[in-house]
Amino acid sequence: MKVRGQYGSGGILAIAASLSFVLPAAAADLAVMPVKAPAVAPPSPAFAWGGWYVGAHVGLAAGTSPWSSSAAGAAPVGGTFGFPVKFDFFGGTGSYVAGLQGGYNYVTPSHLLFGVEVDATLPNSDVARPPSIRGSQTVASPLLGQATYSEFVFHGGTARARVGYAADNWLVYATGGLAWTYDQVSRTQVDNAALAAGTQDAALLWRLGWAAGAGIEVPLSPRWSITGEFLATGFPDHGAFFPAAGELYRSSLVMESVRVGFNYHIGQDTSAADFFTQGVNALELNNFALHAQATYTNQYDPPFTAPYRGTNSLAPGIGRETFDYTIFAGMRLWQGAEAWINPEIDQGFGLSGSVGAAGFPSGEAYKVGADYPYVRLHRAFIRQTIDLGGEEQKLDSGPNQFSGSQTADRVVITVGKFGVVDVFDTNKYAHDPRSDFLNWTILDTGTFDYAADAWAYTVGAAVEWYQGPWTLRGGMFDLSIAPNTTVLDPTLGQFQWDAEIERRYAIMDQPGKIAVTAFLTRGRMGSYTDAIALAAATGMPASTALVRTYTGRGGISMNLEQQLVPNVGLFVRAGWANGQREAYEFTDVDRTAAAGLSISGKLWNRDDDTFGLAGVVNGISPEHAAYLNAGGLGILVGDGQLPHPGNEKIMEAYYSLPVYVAKLTFDYQLIVDPAYNRDRGPVSVLGARVHWQY
Repeated sequence: MKVRGQYGSGGILAIAASLSFVLPAAAADLAVMPVKAPAVAPPSPAFAWGGWYVGAHVGLAAGTSPWSSSAAGAAPVGGTFGFPVKFDFFGGTGSYVAGLQGGYNYVTPSHLLFGVEVDATLPNSDVARPPSIRGSQTVASPLLGQATYSEFVFHGGTARARVGYAADNWLVYATGGLAWTYDQVSRTQVDNAALAAGTQDAALLWRLGWAAGAGIEVPLSPRWSITGEFLATGFPDHGAFFPAAGELYRSSLVMESVRVGFNYHIGQDTSAADFFTQGVNALELNNFALHAQATYTNQYDPPFTAPYRGTNSLAPGIGRETFDYTIFAGMRLWQGAEAWINPEIDQGFGLSGSVGAAGFPSGEAYKVGADYPYVRLHRAFIRQTIDLGGEEQKLDSGPNQFSGSQTADRVVITVGKFGVVDVFDTNKYAHDPRSDFLNWTILDTGTFDYAADAWAYTVGAAVEWYQGPWTLRGGMFDLSIAPNTTVLDPTLGQFQWDAEIERRYAIMDQPGKIAVTAFLTRGRMGSYTDAIALAAATGMPASTALVRTYTGRGGISMNLEQQLVPNVGLFVRAGWANGQREAYEFTDVDRTAAAGLSISGKLWNRDDDTFGLAGVVNGISPEHAAYLNAGGLGILVGDGQLPHPGNEKIMEAYYSLPVYVAKLTFDYQLIVDPAYNRDRGPVSVLGARVHWQY
């Protein structure tokens, strides 16, 4: 079932050639202007190519890197690293890249175009290993022994001139200029030398080189265009010294990439002030839509009482930030069917590396973090809606949604890679860490141990049946290979069933809904009792990883949302999960209860402001507490001991207001007995978030 492709760098040229056929067809989605005389259609208005533009791109990259390494008294060793095109759907890794660009065009009266463009491009990574644009070789020599040499690319970019011909509704161009890249090279001793096996040398390299390529660009709307580009970059021989091995390492690098980009043309008639005030208009055509979002979050926890700490403890007096930029690109396939992909650029860490509290304070922080920005393909799915009748409901355009309509009675089928909580356990007042609350167990029910990789996405299918005021949902989803890891099980041998029943209603004309959600996980997981017994026999800390067997774990939860009066909404969540076995994917909660309010600023004449206030109490089973006291580690918690367990209690308040085209949010959380430990805390978490989308 694993989806994987292996292609040499020559495949990049073939893909680039195909773009010359694909891109002009995209222009057919432009709206046709009305005419007075049907027999004679007026020409389409000329696209304004001149002026400033900004945009984003995705693509595939491949390349080669000849290298050599030498030490005094030893014959040089060397070879060539290959960076082939590859893709692993379940691991989420591959040779794909994404980035941002911006530039300026000047068009002469004779349609010649002269422009400049600057871009930054980032490769995919699973964080646990180097980025996917990497290569390695193992070689041996009599003096140096056997060693593995590796090189991988963190990120790169270019500053280029563009020269082309701009017709009314298409542009062809050549481009060239400077390129840069930031790489790491390393050497790892394998055996047969004075150096101990595993000894590693590493060096970081900034490279400066050249870039050259060509592309074609066509308009999609009065402001948007799509571009297909082939780009080659070359970086001359560069050196690094490996001190442990006493070797001088040298390599050069040539990369080839094919990209599809989208440019928003600010034009010459829009000032910078207008652009930052009005923002970017989303692109939606008859059969294609493009949206994007960017979110920056910063949190700080001042010093608090912490007489001891363990591997998964929240550290006092630290600050951390996260950033993500997501592209939502969709296409209508046939009647009622849509395909969406969501490549995302991520960077940063949660507090203490996203551990220390079962109700972790930032839903914008993943379980893995990185100092450098990297790319993931978080969603790639098809959604089929089958209308069954009833009242026609209007749909507004937005991320992963086309504008249009649907009937109240319908069936919705979603297949591919997405988040379980995209479909299940949703709540209009507390569900989106980019616009409302931030705490994990307020955003989602803490006991809902939904299938996911370390970024909260999985592969599976969901079916929803809407009939009158009722909705039934069911789904099957892939688990990660082992609890709380980055790679999904490619055999689908470990999986989860989810089911939900929802009832919508009105009380005194105020709308509301209540949903009950259940899950059953089938996979290799450990029993807390077995882990404690093994620890007592060996004298080692308890570990569920040592006692895992193929078994099941289930849970059930309730989720309510209720408008109390216009502009004031209430939400309530409660849940229970089997506390005899370890949580598999989400967080360490066996029982939970949460409630809160969301209040619109319309009540005080600030229509776009929102105030939120919520609280949650999380608990664990006695066996779970005993496991933590025996030195066990959970997904997010584990102070090394737990002599005085208690419920984890969290309060969160936020205030969100518009600033230019963005939303600025101030957030405060108080965590009492973090990680169920009454010896540590309480912890205050101060936060700020900036969110922008179109």
